[in-house]
Amino acid sequence: MPTIDPRIDDYIANSAEFAQPILRHLRQVVHETCPDVEETIKWSMPFFLYQGMLCNMASFKAHCAFGFWKGELLVAQEDDKGREAMGQFGRIASLKDLPSKKTMAAYVKKAMALNTEGVQAPARAKPNAARELVVPDYFLAALEDKAGAREHFEAFSPSAKREYVDWLLDAKTEPTRLRRLEQAVEWIAEGKQRNWKYQNC
Repeated sequence: MPTIDPRIDDYIANSAEFAQPILRHLRQVVHETCPDVEETIKWSMPFFLYQGMLCNMASFKAHCAFGFWKGELLVAQEDDKGREAMGQFGRIASLKDLPSKKTMAAYVKKAMALNTEGVQAPARAKPNAARELVVPDYFLAALEDKAGAREHFEAFSPSAKREYVDWLLDAKTEPTRLRRLEQAVEWIAEGKQRNWKYQNC
């Protein structure tokens, strides 16, 4: 019997209409490929576990996202896709934006093998060149889900916004980025800048 978390049923039901078939499809592929997978909710998003973190999915206003916990070892990814959405597949607005079911199943199998073998996710290289400030959609969506967070963020100076965005983008692993996202939203909702602890020292 598959391990189903009813909170994920609710998450899908409460997602935008376009997102529901995408989320159901991704969930089905994971369960069919990994019958022993377990479901849970972390950082307000559906996660799939198999001998550790396996993958996760999320829905936003205009797109979905899907990523493997050790995706850097599984999916060849262009830099812009990693910045435009969480995970390794960029902005997923329809099923056509995903690889074939067979390809996705192959990724799941590889992710399972990595967990079974105890392979650690590699650290992400920090970009050298300065870049234009672009706030990722997943960050904006997370801010909108927390009362007052988006308003506080918009009131910050450009440099204060950049500190938070760079902190997220410079995370070396997906787990680190998700933890930072949760912390950032909490601080911003309280009107705190990234380095608020040191501002009054």
